[in-house]
Amino acid sequence: MTDYKNIWVIVEFKKGKVRSVSFELIGIAKELAGKLNEKVCVALIGNNVSNFCEEFSYFGIAEIYICEDAIFEEYLTETYSSILIDLVKEYTPNMILYPSTKFGKDLAPRIAASLETGLTPDCNNIDIQDGNVVYTRSVYGGNYYVDIIIPSSRPQMATLRSNIFEKSGKIEKDNPKIINFPVNIEFNKLSTKVIDNIETTISHEKPIDEANVIVSGGRGIGSKENFKIIDNLAEVLNAAVGASRAAVEAGWISKSCQVGQSGTVVAPDIYIACGISGTIQHLVGMKSSKKIIAINKDPSAPIFEFCDYGIVGDFKTIVPLLTEALKERLSQD
Repeated sequence: MTDYKNIWVIVEFKKGKVRSVSFELIGIAKELAGKLNEKVCVALIGNNVSNFCEEFSYFGIAEIYICEDAIFEEYLTETYSSILIDLVKEYTPNMILYPSTKFGKDLAPRIAASLETGLTPDCNNIDIQDGNVVYTRSVYGGNYYVDIIIPSSRPQMATLRSNIFEKSGKIEKDNPKIINFPVNIEFNKLSTKVIDNIETTISHEKPIDEANVIVSGGRGIGSKENFKIIDNLAEVLNAAVGASRAAVEAGWISKSCQVGQSGTVVAPDIYIACGISGTIQHLVGMKSSKKIIAINKDPSAPIFEFCDYGIVGDFKTIVPLLTEALKERLSQD
């Protein structure tokens, strides 16, 4: 009988750096490992990822699995899933945690299907109850929560939403065991190949999940054209543009910009909400912001009960004035 043990975190990299959500995953993995009397391990897949072993030696990691090859320079489901499936079969973890990002949402289902095991996506929480791992996630547009257990299939797997769990802090340097896993993937046999990678800038497409400042618009924005006012302020602040579910469903802005329980959970230093009333589903998605500024012409809007600073008035008047004032102030610095 296979002995499944330890909790793995699949680390995500972006532009040569570890994405911050990976440290959130390590934090919850350490909490769970303490309750289950297991160890936390990380899997690093990419090119030159062994350079990160030093960084991960400060987080109480027991084992670091290295899958390193130039073939992993660009993410491909085919290559990453192939090596990870082999790695999991060899070392049999009890649990695997992925970030609930495009990377994790693409990779995790492929691994789960291949291994014929359970996967709980978009988790808001994970805990141990009566010896079982309980995965909590929202359903029906964020109106309900469900608890899910995977009693038998192993390894059990989950993708975790970002900006919900506390990041693991650094501790005294340790000496984790480093395991270099052989890579035997032939480029010429791949069914898909990355020929070139061209980055383009698309309106509203600055990622909101790791942004320090976010300017969001809601139903009160009134139209797709009025989001240009939001864009102008965001440009001055070097901020990302977010939106409420109502604005997204109206077709004014991309789904990738949606902040909330059924969108992306964010935790910026500053969150500016324009024309957003403040439904509970939206508030859940931005409540971890350090400072919340609300602009709304309805003085009874629920968001005013929640914000640090509130301005009652029409955003079409206030935001352009704020944009010009900030331009002038920033030009003097």
